[in-house]
Amino acid sequence: MQIIENTTEFHIPYKTAIAIGKFDGIHRGHKELLKCLERTKKTGLKTAVFTFFPSPAAFFSNEELKELTTRREKRILFEEMGIDYLVEYPFCKKTADVEPDRYVKEFLLEKMNGAFIAAGCDVGFGKGGRGGRELLESLSAECGFALKIIDKLKYEDREISSTFVREEIIKGNMEKAADLLGEPYFVSGRVEQGKKLGRRLGMPTANIYPDADKLLPPNGVYFSKVSVRGREFNGVTNIGNRPTVEDGNRISVETFLLDFEEKIYGESIKIRLLHYRRPEQRFESVEKLKDAVYGNIREAKAYFGISR
Repeated sequence: MQIIENTTEFHIPYKTAIAIGKFDGIHRGHKELLKCLERTKKTGLKTAVFTFFPSPAAFFSNEELKELTTRREKRILFEEMGIDYLVEYPFCKKTADVEPDRYVKEFLLEKMNGAFIAAGCDVGFGKGGRGGRELLESLSAECGFALKIIDKLKYEDREISSTFVREEIIKGNMEKAADLLGEPYFVSGRVEQGKKLGRRLGMPTANIYPDADKLLPPNGVYFSKVSVRGREFNGVTNIGNRPTVEDGNRISVETFLLDFEEKIYGESIKIRLLHYRRPEQRFESVEKLKDAVYGNIREAKAYFGISR
């Protein structure tokens, strides 16, 4: 996948099928959009995603916003989906003030060589977000590009959206979030060395520190699936600042992998959070903490159907 970033001066030499959007969370609605691109490959088009960096919401709020899917994670996901080009167009006052018709003609048709555009029915673009479905339909007829508008998917009579997913993550409703996303919510990163307390207690853990802009669910204990070295393992994950053994505020994601004893320091892992078991606690002693963690491991084995 070719990533085009930090420039407004580029030209894709091949005809493309383009999906436009913020893609925060890449939920089931986004995936329907991206499936449209996959189908166009049979016609010889290259697939491309057009999005802004920073996001308009982050730019106008002038503060760091927590994201369901970080920039790094989006890049990984789009590459896994087989996208050929990812355009992270610089968002600033100048690009925010571009009129909607120019947005389509200059950005999508000229620079990206667009022959097919896919967008959600609530798409908004150009100055003041004034561009939308009707303008795309009008320009499709005028300029000759194919257009696919994706209607909103619903879950329990509510439209699936990044806002909906975000609400469930904040509540710790991981099963419902997975239904909205089409897969479990995940956190990823490189394994770092900690104080090795888990190893001394006989239950070594893999510790990662998520990107600062990653939205995390409530601090606490989760049952999880962990991808490492192309394999998947069951796990017990703690999100928080480990109040029993540390006084710092840095949030870590610490996972004990069941039936796994390899050293993976420096390696990338992906942790899918399946079920919220309990909030993070401060225990009277390390021994009390150890007893609680072993209890969580037993509960996890029951959750995963492991008899031994």
